[in-house]
Amino acid sequence: MAGDDDDYIYDEATGEWRPASEMAAAVEAGRAVARDAAGNVLADGDSVVLVKDLKVKGANQTLKQGTVIRSIRLTDNPEEIDCRHEAIKGLVLRTEFVRKR
Repeated sequence: MAGDDDDYIYDEATGEWRPASEMAAAVEAGRAVARDAAGNVLADGDSVVLVKDLKVKGANQTLKQGTVIRSIRLTDNPEEIDCRHEAIKGLVLRTEFVRKR
């Protein structure tokens, strides 16, 4: 098989062995790859689900586990995503609290 000779590189951020071609593409893109709580790669426009209840500072509101957030945007920090929620403007979530839908 042709895919068997692909080199693998250890990704310290996820603790997984990733194909060298995938890691090179991430470096070429100029920023680290954003991953959700399960290790799935996130991209602009993805929908995510909260994996735990989150108290939102300044809004006196709690977002419940299972809440769906649509059309995320990646930021320069691979551990944060910009989100839109009907009740909260300018919401930024940590990727460790979301799972790709």
